[in-house]
Amino acid sequence: METTWILVADRAGAKLFESKGPGKGALQHLRDIPHPEGRLQARDMEADKPGRVSDSFGTRHAMSPHHEPEERHAQEFAHHLAEILNKGRNDHAYQKLILVAEPGFLGDLSGALDKNTSALVEKTVGKDLMHVGENELPQHLS
Repeated sequence: METTWILVADRAGAKLFESKGPGKGALQHLRDIPHPEGRLQARDMEADKPGRVSDSFGTRHAMSPHHEPEERHAQEFAHHLAEILNKGRNDHAYQKLILVAEPGFLGDLSGALDKNTSALVEKTVGKDLMHVGENELPQHLS
C-alpha cells in the first residue's frame, strides 16, 4: 500500500496529512507545524533601521539588507519543512508527496528539498489552501 504525504503550507504555518490511497477514507491529519514569524510585519522583524553610507559626493544612502526579513523567514521555514519531509522519506513513512502552497512559497519549499525527496513529489498545487477544511482538501487536489 502506497502512502502519500500532503503538505499544505503558507509562510505562517503548515499542515501535514497522510493518504493511504483512493477509496481508503479521508485524509488523516498528522500534525500542524506553526510558524508565527510568518505573520510578523517587516517593521516587527527588524526594529533597527538599516545602516547608512555616504557616496563620493557626500550624499547619504540607506544600506539594504541582502534579503528582506520576510523572505529570509520564509526561506528558513521552507528549510524546516524540507527537513521534516526529508526525515519522513528516510524513515520510509511515505512513497509519494504532494506540495500545496502559494506560488512564491512553493518555489522556496521545492528548492529546499533534497534531490531524493524531490523525486517523490507527485504533484504541486500553487494555491494558498491553508484555510480550506480537511474534508474539502481532496477536491482541490484532483
